[in-house]
Amino acid sequence: MSQVVHERFVAIAETLSPALAEAFARGGPVNFRPDDSQPLAERLCRSVAGQQLSVKAAGTIWRRVVEAAGDTPLTDFLAEADGEALRACGLSAAKCRAVGAIAEQARLGGLDTETLRELDYPERSRRLTALWGVGQWTADMISIFHFGDEDVWPDGDVAARKTLIRLTSPRRKTTRTAARFAPHRSWLALYLWRHVDAPPL
Repeated sequence: MSQVVHERFVAIAETLSPALAEAFARGGPVNFRPDDSQPLAERLCRSVAGQQLSVKAAGTIWRRVVEAAGDTPLTDFLAEADGEALRACGLSAAKCRAVGAIAEQARLGGLDTETLRELDYPERSRRLTALWGVGQWTADMISIFHFGDEDVWPDGDVAARKTLIRLTSPRRKTTRTAARFAPHRSWLALYLWRHVDAPPL
């Protein structure tokens, strides 16, 4: 599959920009390996906790959260912990509120993985972004890396968007360029992240 997608991407890129085609060809195929082994609520909370932080800083904060939970199931800890305990781990007040709301929604049964998996991308995004503190970027990362949706273009991701602009043209909308790669726009993001060596959480 990855080789088929790769050959198609190089062919499309050649019609858009020599720099884009060269970047794809030089890097070779990418591997698309979504992972849904972690409970969805925990994945969402970790993603929110890491927003606007470096990968290293986000990892450090999340390790503190897990350590603070101890033997308590993480979702229960996040739903019940007071703000002071979470802020001591490095979370902002807004992120404390967000992870608490996500965890509580999960405990109430509002984050059923299989139900969300069966939805199309727009509806899944609508449901995820209805959660307090979950923005479109987080919803996109969950759709790509947790649910394995192959056709998500995360235009709110700065690394992916700026790299696509740099390798094509600042005069062309990135959503229009990305549309050329449907139904594999998630793969496009993977190619671009690899190019700048800046994978998301």
